[in-house]
Amino acid sequence: MTEINVGIVGTGIYIPKGRMTAKHISEATNGAWTEEAVIEKLGIIEKPVPGENDGTQEMGVKAGLDCLKNTNIDPKEIDLILCIGEEWKEYPLTTSGIYIQEKIGATNAWAIDLQQRCGTTVAAMKIAKDMMIADEEIETVMIVGGYRNGDFIDFTDNSVSFMFNLSAGAGALILKRNYGKNLLLGSHIITDGSLARDAGVEFGGTENPITKENADKAYKSLRVFNEKHMKDRLNDISLNNWFYCIKRAFEKSNILQKDLGYLAVLHFKKSMYEFMLESLELEKDQSIYLNNYGHIGQIDQILSLHLALETGKVKKGTVVSMIAAGIGYAWGANVIKWG
Repeated sequence: MTEINVGIVGTGIYIPKGRMTAKHISEATNGAWTEEAVIEKLGIIEKPVPGENDGTQEMGVKAGLDCLKNTNIDPKEIDLILCIGEEWKEYPLTTSGIYIQEKIGATNAWAIDLQQRCGTTVAAMKIAKDMMIADEEIETVMIVGGYRNGDFIDFTDNSVSFMFNLSAGAGALILKRNYGKNLLLGSHIITDGSLARDAGVEFGGTENPITKENADKAYKSLRVFNEKHMKDRLNDISLNNWFYCIKRAFEKSNILQKDLGYLAVLHFKKSMYEFMLESLELEKDQSIYLNNYGHIGQIDQILSLHLALETGKVKKGTVVSMIAAGIGYAWGANVIKWG
């Protein structure tokens, strides 16, 4: 049997026009964070915020259409849509992937939504590849979704300062079986259930339904429920889990980790970003710090690759690793050989 390969055809992005600057964030914290600290410590110069028609699903449609345009793929070629869009969307209990499928004209596809918070893209890419290998009817997969969880942030709650970077946007990428280039190789993912309930949106589920008494705070209730446990546990395991995911992804890819040429990394605080580059022996031009975008959740990895291709940081022969982490808690990494 010939070995099956899966390659990335291309990417699509949608970024809303509105912006929240470091100064705006400082003002929203009532001065608890200075503009300088927001820039230097949190690493945010500005971040996109959603406009009137920038619903999660609608932004996903725009990114999907951009991806089709960039790749010259006929939407009818798509066999499967894995939607990575967030649960915070226009209408609860609607399947975003099916909505996007209709709007982009992917009439021959079937669609499903996947959720792992900010780890979803890396997980969806692994799932897409595994499905293509297992099912010969799946040849072309679009991974697509929108994100605007920043809506839920209360800037006066300092325990969520690590989420002040949450912004808005959407991304898409298309994978093809036996594409022969831009190959998605190994992936590795870790989840830790001890952190499953340490952070989330407090109101709006069956435990704490939204009532007229709590409505004002419900829509700003993305919170840390157990700050001490979350901090202590993440300090103990987070970086080790990340580096282990990267190590295992390279081992599964039969590529030496020292050959890493570009790190597609989510937005997090500046000191941690710099520490990660140093630990992986990477120069600053081997990555892009998303300080003008903030953290668009699971879209960051697609955005980073998209920008790297535009600026020539990723070219033929570049070994790329996408890394991600999601509340819950999840860590993931993959390896892509470009060209």
